[in-house]
Amino acid sequence: MLQRPILIGGVGLAFALWFLQGWRESLAHLGEFSLMGAIAIILCLWLFGKYRPKQQVQELPVNRETVEKAIAQVQVVVDRLETENHPTPELREKIAQLEAQIDRQEINLAITGGKSVGKTTLLQVLETQPQQRKLCLSETAALFSEVETKTDIEALQRAIASDLILFVTAADLTDSEYQTLQQLLAAHQRLVLVFNKQDQYLPDDRAVILYSLQQKMQPMLAAEDVVAIASAPNPLKVRQHQTDGAVEEWLEQRLPEVSALTQRLEYILQQEAQQLVWATTKRQAEELKVEGKVILDGIRRDRALPVVEQYQWIAAAAAFANPVPALDLLATAAINAQLVMELGAVYQQKFSLEQAQNVAGTMGSLMLKLGLVELSTKAISTVLKTNAVTFVAGGAVQGVSAAYLTRLAGYSLIEYFQQQEEAIDSASGLNLDKLGQTLQNVFQQNQQVAFLQGFVKQGLGRLLPAPQPQLNQS
Repeated sequence: MLQRPILIGGVGLAFALWFLQGWRESLAHLGEFSLMGAIAIILCLWLFGKYRPKQQVQELPVNRETVEKAIAQVQVVVDRLETENHPTPELREKIAQLEAQIDRQEINLAITGGKSVGKTTLLQVLETQPQQRKLCLSETAALFSEVETKTDIEALQRAIASDLILFVTAADLTDSEYQTLQQLLAAHQRLVLVFNKQDQYLPDDRAVILYSLQQKMQPMLAAEDVVAIASAPNPLKVRQHQTDGAVEEWLEQRLPEVSALTQRLEYILQQEAQQLVWATTKRQAEELKVEGKVILDGIRRDRALPVVEQYQWIAAAAAFANPVPALDLLATAAINAQLVMELGAVYQQKFSLEQAQNVAGTMGSLMLKLGLVELSTKAISTVLKTNAVTFVAGGAVQGVSAAYLTRLAGYSLIEYFQQQEEAIDSASGLNLDKLGQTLQNVFQQNQQVAFLQGFVKQGLGRLLPAPQPQLNQS
């Protein structure tokens, strides 16, 4: 990965210089050089940029305080669930388990990797090695099936749940292995990359593969965390010449060559054992927080959706009764401000009336700026044109559009509030970039033709009086 771009880039530049030598011969050659030289330089820069190692984000070390803070955040979510009249004894039990794990002494080590790389043999070898600290060794199912299955996902999840991972490979990294290693490191997982079965290669080839692995993983993984072993070396043929001239041959089983790995594990366990436990506990707390928040968001969403539906039809009735040529999203400012206040109350976001009006006005400005008002009105007008009677009805477009845009505002606030960790104290606390992106996402989700047709039909059913059956006159 590191040598190829240099080679290609060098060839490209040499090719460009070759054109440069003949540039005086003709202007046509000059033009050709300019084009090819520029292409070669751009190609070289692109390759260097593509294969330049990514900078590793240096994180603050996990300590007891950060773990306790993560558990406290889970406690906040559970407390909020109980205020919503939703008891969660299972979550509280898991919180107690997390608190008990902070001082755990046992280290959970998972061995993972693809098929036939020697995971089981390595597990058996490590179980026979003396350890100063208690290790709980486990092996995951083989990764990288031809078709990704549930087993692959479970194996990866099991590895991530451990304190330390031994990722085993029997050759240079494949693309799938490299992507998985990146995924594990992105999850802040401590791991050691183990090059197993090195005895199957010539000494020079072993060194090349080990160096390649170390280079590919920089700076994500320290060179010391990439080790070469042979957990089950091939038997060695021994030949013995007897005094009578006879030759006796046999295969002699060799001992495992795992000293590089055991020494690295010993160092990690001496220096990082407590950090490993804290890091795992913190990850589990964050996962538990997500689990609780999903439940909390579901409860609040069930309460918020009827509020949005109620106010969208109130806004529709107000616009239909008093249609205006130029539709303003917040033609009924009091209605939309009240919607903001009620949704805020559902999501524990307290707004005064003035703040709610500011939020409603901000959302209206964003919708105009993003062009959502014009696009929505055109889409609804197109649907209404399929029925001449409803299209000519005064205020039908304005009424349905007001309902649709109020729905967008309400759904966007729901999505936005679900992403917040802390209460918003004022309208100025809104993240306009995030709110604008949320508006666009909600708009795209509600632009399907089938949905618009159903929404328009529902709106007309509420705005226009139902036709009265004609009575037969005798």
